[in-house]
Amino acid sequence: MPQGDYIWKNGELVAWDDAKVHVLTHALHYGTGVFEGVRCYDTASHGPAVFRHRDHVDRLFKSSELFYMPVPFSQEEIRQATLETIAANGLRSCYIRPLVFRGEGPMGLSPLDSPVDVIIACWEWGSYLGDEGKANGVRAKVSSWRRLSPSGLIPHAKASGQYLNSVLAKIEITKAGYEEAILLDDRGMVCEGSGENIFVVRDGVIATPPQSASILDGINRRSVMTIARDLGYELVERDLGRAELYLADEIFLTGTAAELTPVREVDDHTIGAGAMGPITAELQRVFEDALHGRDERYADWLDPVPAREQVG
Repeated sequence: MPQGDYIWKNGELVAWDDAKVHVLTHALHYGTGVFEGVRCYDTASHGPAVFRHRDHVDRLFKSSELFYMPVPFSQEEIRQATLETIAANGLRSCYIRPLVFRGEGPMGLSPLDSPVDVIIACWEWGSYLGDEGKANGVRAKVSSWRRLSPSGLIPHAKASGQYLNSVLAKIEITKAGYEEAILLDDRGMVCEGSGENIFVVRDGVIATPPQSASILDGINRRSVMTIARDLGYELVERDLGRAELYLADEIFLTGTAAELTPVREVDDHTIGAGAMGPITAELQRVFEDALHGRDERYADWLDPVPAREQVG
């Protein structure tokens, strides 16, 4: 992957190659970390701007709280550090990865005596499922691995260790020749993709699994829900059965990495006409306008990188 010049670590910018952790870091052994995926877009109206920046920082802190990891910085300090890191790397468009994790300390399951470390990295990264996937849709398969249960872990937290669940699903479907996994929850209802929320369109109505279905409360999910309702579409949050995927007119995925990507097949069932449907296309167009500052209705979703901080 492309490297930047600097990574922010515990309050200061360090050279990319010097941003290291000890091999006995608690998070490396036990997955005790939480993170965010955020994007900065180059906009004509605002210059480089981070999409829904404060919402991402707020969710990072909420995830940290759920795992008893007090962040040793304020939300505003993390926000400013992110802007500083983007500027120091001379980037106008990038993916951003803040990570809060338990560092080197006593070995054992109890993390409370291990320090809490924070890093922020950013780099250029295209759409996670590819430009071809964004334009024409991806082939998906329902994984045999179920989404982790809320009785065992915390699906609402974006926690490092929990992503082993998605890793298993992603490996399974990749080896089977598909591009993305769809996971069911522990009840057998549709949950989400390996790293995205899922939406199903049928008879003009947009449906998406509710938060009670073990989903991550995606920020791009919230954004697309707002856009859909602004465009006059009926959107409902409800449980979805697996067969409803096969019967859908359109399906699409949302996430910071994947942005808004249509699904053209599920388990070798063609969805609709086997290409991006009209509702998905309209939502993708308006969503892209919001990301890139072309729709003033959503201007408050953008957090510009101050010109005085930009480099290059």
